[in-house]
Amino acid sequence: MTLPAWLAAIKFNDDGLIPAIAQDHKSGRILMMAWMNAEALQLTAQTQTAVYFSRSRAKLWHKGESSGHTQTVHDIRLDCDADVIVLSVTQAGGIACHTGRESCFYQRLDLSGQTPEWQTVDKVLKDPADIYHSSDAAKSIPKTNETQANDVIPSDANHSHSHHDNDTTNRSILQQLDGVLAERKQADADSSYVASLYAKGLNKILEKVGEESTESIIAAKDFANCDENSNKAQYDDARHELIYEVADVWFHTLVGLAWFDIESDAVLNELGRRFGLSGIDEKAAR
Repeated sequence: MTLPAWLAAIKFNDDGLIPAIAQDHKSGRILMMAWMNAEALQLTAQTQTAVYFSRSRAKLWHKGESSGHTQTVHDIRLDCDADVIVLSVTQAGGIACHTGRESCFYQRLDLSGQTPEWQTVDKVLKDPADIYHSSDAAKSIPKTNETQANDVIPSDANHSHSHHDNDTTNRSILQQLDGVLAERKQADADSSYVASLYAKGLNKILEKVGEESTESIIAAKDFANCDENSNKAQYDDARHELIYEVADVWFHTLVGLAWFDIESDAVLNELGRRFGLSGIDEKAAR
């Protein structure tokens, strides 16, 4: 795929991505950092609303698609090395962070003591539970690209199911993922993140599994060091980060299985076979 000259001038990384920093148009405060691929950046320029690329879900996401906190883009700038984008934005609702704060950069390193320590310095403006369970939020968000928007699973898909449907829903998610991953094996490498992984080969996929596994270990260690009673916000953030990183591990592992044409049901069936067996009996049966 031939990119227009202005996009071709950008140095995307090996995964076809570039970091994008969103900055408040009036105050200049850094609100968040996310990733963009060429399509996300092109859509951002066309619609003048921020569109990013989710590495965990391997799809485009329109900022605010779940929360309603969209970003109107006034200016797009490229740094001297052509490998970082800065967006000047107006943040709808004044909340850019999933924690309900104005900015994702709400922790400040306190150097006043003997040991540097991270301190939360911004207050929560709105409870995340109220933000992401709003049925009206997604209705006002325009679709960026119908194929990409349904590339894996909408981020708020589970909100519409009751607790007793969770098993069916989760199984359906895995089956849908199987289908998407199989389709991406035939897709152009520039069309999606998964297709680009397939194009780079098995070693790249396994490298991503290892990378995400390491990040999940770090997240687990960080969460283990948090005390819910002394700092609830930090505890909640660390918990969310662990879940996020484990989701990355699962996703890239499924990509690895799909490389060998193995569907998720094979793993579920193996877990089902083990269920009810003692660990000793299960090992002896191998």
